[in-house]
Amino acid sequence: MPILNPRRASFVAAVATVLLPAIAFAAGDDPAKSFEAARAEGWLWMYLACFGAGFVASLTPCVYPMIPIVVGIFGARGQDVPRAKAVALATLYVLGMGLTFAVLGTIFGLIGKSTGSLLADPKVIIPIVALYLVLALSMFGAFEINLPASWQARLNQVGGAGYGGAFAMGLVGGFTAAPCTGPFLAGILGFVTQTRDAFAGASMLFVFALGMGVLFWVLAAFAVALPKSGRWMEWMKSVGGIALLAAALYFLRPLVPPLRDFGDASYGFLGGGVGVLVVGLLVGAITLSFHDRLAIKLRKGLAVALAVAGIFAIVAWFLAVDRHLPWVHRDETAAFDKARAERKGVMIDFSATWCLPCAELEHTFAAPEVFDVLTAEFVPLKVDVTKGTEADEALQAKYGAETLPAVVFVGSDGKELGRVDKFLAPDAFLKILGPAAEEVRRGRTQTSSR
Repeated sequence: MPILNPRRASFVAAVATVLLPAIAFAAGDDPAKSFEAARAEGWLWMYLACFGAGFVASLTPCVYPMIPIVVGIFGARGQDVPRAKAVALATLYVLGMGLTFAVLGTIFGLIGKSTGSLLADPKVIIPIVALYLVLALSMFGAFEINLPASWQARLNQVGGAGYGGAFAMGLVGGFTAAPCTGPFLAGILGFVTQTRDAFAGASMLFVFALGMGVLFWVLAAFAVALPKSGRWMEWMKSVGGIALLAAALYFLRPLVPPLRDFGDASYGFLGGGVGVLVVGLLVGAITLSFHDRLAIKLRKGLAVALAVAGIFAIVAWFLAVDRHLPWVHRDETAAFDKARAERKGVMIDFSATWCLPCAELEHTFAAPEVFDVLTAEFVPLKVDVTKGTEADEALQAKYGAETLPAVVFVGSDGKELGRVDKFLAPDAFLKILGPAAEEVRRGRTQTSSR
């Protein structure tokens, strides 16, 4: 039987998690693409990242011991079966995993939708960051997270022979591998909760399950012999640890001014981030071990720091906005005086430095088709409620903006024309902005005709 070389397996995993997103971005048409096209590529990147994370998770020490058990199901528990049936059994197993993960993603998407600013609160973000750091330490081998042996044994007994048995075991397969898939899932679920989109949650977690299923499909279709476990599996855990540290910095970014202000939208900055990441990988961020001698530990630590810094720089580049609206800050009276003088409406943006969806909306505001309408028809008023003063709370109560994000369109007479209470891409944002702008134009025309 052909042997899957461990080094080749680790290389494929690295490509799936690092190179595929870059290839997807580079495949875009024009560097000066519209924000909508960039946003679409961002979702493609997220799905590729979920798929790659699932594939890497399938190569970790927690999942790897499951493979002989699962292969036994593909072979009808010891009986020789046609290859087509083996693939069908593997597919049902993966679909079972996909259903379990999709339900989980749906729940977290609905949680985000119902709570609104759940992840816009430092009391929530800081524990999440702490959790990510703990999980990263586990991935680097500081300690092990394992399910009780009795739980694993019971989960492995779920199912039976045939198609139904394969599907049933797939339903619990993700839980059996929880100690290693958990860190990957934590990052995805954190993002899902921010999107407040149940469909996004279900689809992203389903794609994650498909990534985990690649190895099972290969084994079922080609009867590939299993590579021996070894250091290459620890490399996969290092990939997860680096990703978790980068995710922790991402969540911490709104709370720490130096992190929040880091980065710009230039391609030179992006190139610098990619360069630092590559240097970190070459120095040994993935291949070295913290269980080696002191010099190697220090080198590994430096390499991990470089890799995380490079990833964070790339993320900061994606988050950077190349232009901003001419905001009136906090002064409601001044904004409405200006709106009446220019016969415009007022767009009130309630935000906070720790509100991640609020920061994402800055990209929507900067989209050319949105920016032009806003500057032509509205006076933008920025109300930063980070400190939560009594004046801030009174203004939020006045406009019904107790949760963030909250963008309220009003006429110069104070009449509400529309509102946005979550992140929206430019096309969806325009569906609310358009009618509000039309109301402003209609009022201006009626005033001129008198």
